[in-house]
Amino acid sequence: MSVFTKVSYDELREFLAAYPCGELLGYQGIGEGIENTNYFVDTSDGRWVLTLFERLNYDDLPFFLGLMEHLATRGYPCAMPQRTRDGHNLTTLNGKPAALVRRLAGQSILFADLEQCRATGRALGEMHVSARTFALRCENSRGAEWRRNTGQALLPKLDVVQHTLLADELAMQEQFDLRSLPQGVIHADLFRDNVLFVDDRLTGVIDFYYACNDALIYDLAVTVNDWCFEADGRLNHARYDGLVAEYTVSREPNDAERAAWPLVLRAAALRFWLSRLYDWLTPRGGDLVHVKDPEQYRRILDYHREHAPPRLP
Repeated sequence: MSVFTKVSYDELREFLAAYPCGELLGYQGIGEGIENTNYFVDTSDGRWVLTLFERLNYDDLPFFLGLMEHLATRGYPCAMPQRTRDGHNLTTLNGKPAALVRRLAGQSILFADLEQCRATGRALGEMHVSARTFALRCENSRGAEWRRNTGQALLPKLDVVQHTLLADELAMQEQFDLRSLPQGVIHADLFRDNVLFVDDRLTGVIDFYYACNDALIYDLAVTVNDWCFEADGRLNHARYDGLVAEYTVSREPNDAERAAWPLVLRAAALRFWLSRLYDWLTPRGGDLVHVKDPEQYRRILDYHREHAPPRLP
């Protein structure tokens, strides 16, 4: 969540007039995140999050907003998109597609404890089960083809050590196809800044705008890589065991997923190393723009290349 597109008070007030959400009281930009423009909005009827989509187009967005509605109506702790008085959950503001959702209680965390990891694993498993009946489909915009093309584009920009690492990992990943593993709707970005807590109670899962259809076990790998690694790139085994155990309460991996797990963890680490490298080397303009350090994910990738992960249950 960053601020690439400015919105004035009068523009926002006019935008909100289409919604049954009360009078505008105040708003502020959100600086975290890297893709869309986001604002916290307070009205006489509550607290909201406004998102202006900077890269996604109108055709992409029914999947994401529909998924949130699908999950929320089934009791999953995600925000329900607000509809306008004439029934639309997607509108336009300053030339960008825009959506308004209720702001959920709680805050994201910087350092996860064991209970928070367990709660996150449980929420991920429950999401994979609840989304089985969601009818729409969306390809992974950061899938294998994107990783291959982005990696090749970045190779000439890297030093010798990074170049060698990336070239070798791209060659290894070419030998493996995630499409051979069980598929479903995945969040694809279930980082600590996308999960809200009140103490150790999970109150919300947010930012579904990378959600897509892909290998379910890849989603678990993305989550493990963020929640279960220390800052120096070492795996925290207690957090890993807790998160994975709670995930498998809802969905138990099969033998093919267990066998592929080491390479899936590497694919998930590669994806975020590449995206952060790309953002680091090609910065975007904006008022509040957050660019994450790619070195964190290089260290995680190195760890997976050097250590076999604990076996999945």
